[in-house]
Amino acid sequence: MGNRGMEELIPLVNRLQDAFSAMGQSCDLDLPQIAVVGGQSAGKSSVLENFVGRDFLPRGSGIVTRRPLVLQLISSTSEHAEFLHCKGKKFTDFDDVRREIEAETDRITGTNKGISSIAINLRVYSPNVLNLTLIDLPGITKVPVGDQPPDIEYQIRDMIMQFICRENCLILAVTPANMDLANSDALKLAKDVDPQGHRTIGVITKLDLTDKGTDVRDVLENRLLPLRRGYIGVVNRSQKDVEGKKDISAALAAERRFVKSHPAYRHMADCMGTPYLQRLLNQQLINHIRDTLPALRSQLQTQLLSLDKEAEEYKYLNPDDPSRKTKTLMQLIQHFGLDFEKRIEGSGDQVDTVELSGGAKINRVFHERFPFELVKMEFDEKELRREISYAIKNIHGIRTGLFTPDMAFEAIVKKQIVKLKGPCLKCVDMVIQELINTVQQCTNKLETFPKLREETERIVTTHIRERESQTKDQVLLSLEIQLSYINTNHEDFIGFANAQQNTNQTCKKPSAGNQVIRKGWLTIYNISLIKGGAKEYWFVLTAESLSWFKDDEEKEKKYMLPLDNLKVRDIEKSFMSSKHVFAIFNTEQRNVYKDYRHLELACDTQDEVDSWKASLLRAGVYPEKTTVDGESSGQAESFSMDPQLERQVETIRNLVDSYMSIVYKSIRDLMPKTIMHLVINNVEEFIHSELLAQLYSSGDQFSLMDESPEQALRREEVLRTHATLKEALNIITDISTSTISTPLPPPVDNSWLHSGSLHRRSPLGYSIPKKHPAPAAPSLIVCLEAPDPPVSNSTDTTNTSSHSKRVPPGVPRRQPPAVPTQQPH
Repeated sequence: MGNRGMEELIPLVNRLQDAFSAMGQSCDLDLPQIAVVGGQSAGKSSVLENFVGRDFLPRGSGIVTRRPLVLQLISSTSEHAEFLHCKGKKFTDFDDVRREIEAETDRITGTNKGISSIAINLRVYSPNVLNLTLIDLPGITKVPVGDQPPDIEYQIRDMIMQFICRENCLILAVTPANMDLANSDALKLAKDVDPQGHRTIGVITKLDLTDKGTDVRDVLENRLLPLRRGYIGVVNRSQKDVEGKKDISAALAAERRFVKSHPAYRHMADCMGTPYLQRLLNQQLINHIRDTLPALRSQLQTQLLSLDKEAEEYKYLNPDDPSRKTKTLMQLIQHFGLDFEKRIEGSGDQVDTVELSGGAKINRVFHERFPFELVKMEFDEKELRREISYAIKNIHGIRTGLFTPDMAFEAIVKKQIVKLKGPCLKCVDMVIQELINTVQQCTNKLETFPKLREETERIVTTHIRERESQTKDQVLLSLEIQLSYINTNHEDFIGFANAQQNTNQTCKKPSAGNQVIRKGWLTIYNISLIKGGAKEYWFVLTAESLSWFKDDEEKEKKYMLPLDNLKVRDIEKSFMSSKHVFAIFNTEQRNVYKDYRHLELACDTQDEVDSWKASLLRAGVYPEKTTVDGESSGQAESFSMDPQLERQVETIRNLVDSYMSIVYKSIRDLMPKTIMHLVINNVEEFIHSELLAQLYSSGDQFSLMDESPEQALRREEVLRTHATLKEALNIITDISTSTISTPLPPPVDNSWLHSGSLHRRSPLGYSIPKKHPAPAAPSLIVCLEAPDPPVSNSTDTTNTSSHSKRVPPGVPRRQPPAVPTQQPH
């Protein structure tokens, strides 16, 4: 009973394998397992069937195993099989098991000998088996058949390597006795990933098919091509036996008679055959699991920690408990409100460093996008002067006016105010869209309950749309208020006297000092050694200049460009480039930088372009528009004005400029306040105070808490996996203090692997060195039940048996395995 905990660990590892496979993902744990590797027709399937005692694996010519088969053997009082992909279905007829393997293989790989690395999980319960987990891998092949790709050999090799390269995987290298061992593909692959032989166990099949007068005794005694864990010989059923449905129990009895009667094998008969191999693999797997317990425990703890939080949320969730549903609904809506508020108002905890939150994007709309939209609709200077001229003439009518009419000023101002409706309504639209996006991001956390998520999103979005309508009405009302009274007594308005004094002066932009407005990376798109090349620099925009540096340390300045007479021009995006480009140019047709008339700057997104344009706007660099200086020379070409009318037009023009700057300032200040009050603050209050009530009044609140089928399955799998991981850790903790173990056999001489040629050949063609046979691995050809050898007090070493005389000097003599001992707690 001392090793009971270790015996129970194999089923536990099986449950871990199933738990992760059922979750639709590969197991992140490197679980201890045994992979069966060998060439086609090496006898792998026969060995596995002998373990089970049933015919259940597909048979045929060519490649038969085309998907990995994870075979879990479980000792039980009843006999049946189960597939992981057929949950709840028990197979008692093993012919049905074979057909299911074939059908499931064809479902993934097709019917023309294709292969796939997606494993089939089969669990066999039987009183005739020991707890064991093996992976039957496709046989190594050389030539493609059917619709197999030309590189089928490399595909199979890669698939096998995926399993056997893991440190926790024992390798069962299967080679037929009638094949030259030096040509064994299985041993070659095993040697590639396990050069020291810590994980490789050799199996020699078809002992009864060697040529008459030959045998593989040297191989089984581990004196030829030695392995640290040695070789086990077995006898398979012939193809005639398989076709004749020969009972496996009869085949095992025939195997036993063969090894006991064969002169080359009878002295080691107790350490050969399928039953011995099964017991040996069971012991080896148990010992291997014991050796990997520390690393496995660490992996289990890591996996458990990653699931703790999610499992804690699911643990007390009873989908059918009305009180639990009510409590969960209230908690979810409360968390939704807090999450929405954090995304809008900002929060110091759980700061998103990947993208801007909803509140940050709305702030950018208020202070970058909206001012930029106002500037984009800047009036056409030539058309404005024409309108002022017509207004003055129409007001005077048939008479010639001596004074500048103020009615012309009001008419032009009101027309410009009306044009503000477009940018203002667009600002509302952009904010509303960001709010809806934020709501959708917050409701993503309600995906556990799809009906609740859908209803919450519908109610909040509907409320936002209602507030949108009211906000737009209020914005339009604000513009109507601006139109209702033109306040020419405003303290910032220049008045008629100052307007006339400034008639012949050129308006200059106010100086804001050399304050830094923006920093960031931009790509100079049209300056490079190669035409059309691009290079990224760190740009610093101030109120007076635009400078760029080699990097963001701002140590090596490349150039400083004054902002005087600069404007921004849009450039159409090239279909060959993912960059969004805009250009800076000089209105006086001067070179902007060296020999370049314009400087093309590129960003990754259009939002970045708009943001840089808004920053340039703050610095006084406007989008490309006709200006007073640029158009004044062309006025005479459009229509003629007498000097008096021209002075009146210029006066009205200055008055309009002055008053519209007041309106712009007022609108830029009023729009964020209006939207905040009527939409954002109102929506936050609605979510906190009214959303829950509306959810209750919308219908059956309990139906809102119905889980999606996917989420219910996810919850069950997480809880099951979490419980399995905890159970695994508990069992590992119990068994790690008291176990029976057998030490790994000592290393063997590997010089045969590096010798260029061998000197003598056996009847089978095996190469044998002339002078000294290879040293034998001392453990695996001795029966597990063998008694301890008698202990002699004699120190005389000259009297040796004929068998021991064959052991060369300096090579350790074969000894029985040490009797397992109980380790103290």
